[in-house]
Amino acid sequence: MLADARLAGARARLGDDAVKDAVRAAQQQARRGEIAPDGVTDAALAALPASSTTMRAVINATGVVLHTNLGRAPLSRAAIEAMGTAAGYVDVEYDVTTGTRAPRGRGTLDALRAVVPAAGDVHVVNNGAAALILAATALAAGREIVISRSEMVEIGDGFRLHELLSSTGARLREVGTTNRTHLRDYADVVGADTGFILKVHPSNFRIEGFTAAVPVSGLATLGVPVVADIGSGLLTRDLLLPDEPDAADWLRQGATIVTASGDKLLGGPQAGLVLGDAATVALLRRHPLARALRVDKITLAALEATLRGPVPPARAALRADPRLLRSRAEALAAKLGAAGVDARAVHSDGAVGGGSAPGHTLPGWAVQLPHQFAEPLRQGIPCVAGRIDHGHCLLDLRCVPECDDEAIGAAVTRAAAALA
Repeated sequence: MLADARLAGARARLGDDAVKDAVRAAQQQARRGEIAPDGVTDAALAALPASSTTMRAVINATGVVLHTNLGRAPLSRAAIEAMGTAAGYVDVEYDVTTGTRAPRGRGTLDALRAVVPAAGDVHVVNNGAAALILAATALAAGREIVISRSEMVEIGDGFRLHELLSSTGARLREVGTTNRTHLRDYADVVGADTGFILKVHPSNFRIEGFTAAVPVSGLATLGVPVVADIGSGLLTRDLLLPDEPDAADWLRQGATIVTASGDKLLGGPQAGLVLGDAATVALLRRHPLARALRVDKITLAALEATLRGPVPPARAALRADPRLLRSRAEALAAKLGAAGVDARAVHSDGAVGGGSAPGHTLPGWAVQLPHQFAEPLRQGIPCVAGRIDHGHCLLDLRCVPECDDEAIGAAVTRAAAALA
């Protein structure tokens, strides 16, 4: 059976084992009389997956730009091409001039330094939480980390900041109250046992009303290191998101170390960015834990291309022109309506998502369908993920490349036929 020419492409794409399993399953169907013996090859081909990964491509029509469940930031074409280059043998730790070992990922680190010149040095680990864990382990294991109670956050999947930090052997010293913390609260507890003060930007929630917080510039006057976690990965000021702190500004305010994520507002791959005082970054880089947290060559390549290359899709989606979104939504709704689908263009507020800019809305447009369309669209090929809003299925076009409008239209038409 494996010698059948029709299975050759599948064997090259998926490997012999996957094809053998599909053939054996089809043979069992024939033995049970469920299919004809000469239909085994066709049944095997039909049962084979499209690729060797179980992950499916998704058209993100939710309106959430950095959707954690959908992998946060989609990579730019430049980053994808860089990953292809890095998939083979590359000079990730090799100097082609001398033929000797070279610093790992030096091009990526140079690109990061260029974007944030306020940083004395930089380092990259495998995610934002890892960056904070490395700082806590290297600077405060067996000592105290001082943190405001208003910044004791829970991040994705139920992980809590105090539990992550305590796992390093550090002790947390909480100060202030849920809504108000003052500089004197920090000053009263800072001492010889203080590893550092931790400033955490509450990037996935907001506290409003009678509130007070101490800026990095104030914390930097207390004579101990300040580690500041901006979370969202914004490296430089963005006027579209005025309430989001950026790494460059917090470094200028006196932060010793700033940690951030690479797959949020930066628009790159999952990575943890460490920026700050050169001597402190060097200390973190040489800590034994840094080896366990280091990123691979694929991530380094994608991150460098994100930093050096064109505007990534996520950043472009944040700035999508509402007028263009409306025009696309109206055209798609009209086309679907002509095909007998109950569809119309409606205003739709998108969101930044991914633990970034909570409460900040992104005015846009969507195609409104009956709520019954949500499930067949999710389960179809391509998978189209919309959102349910007031009893309707909305397909928000903010994160959808214009070239995919036709694919969405075809998916909706198929879903309509399945629902009929």
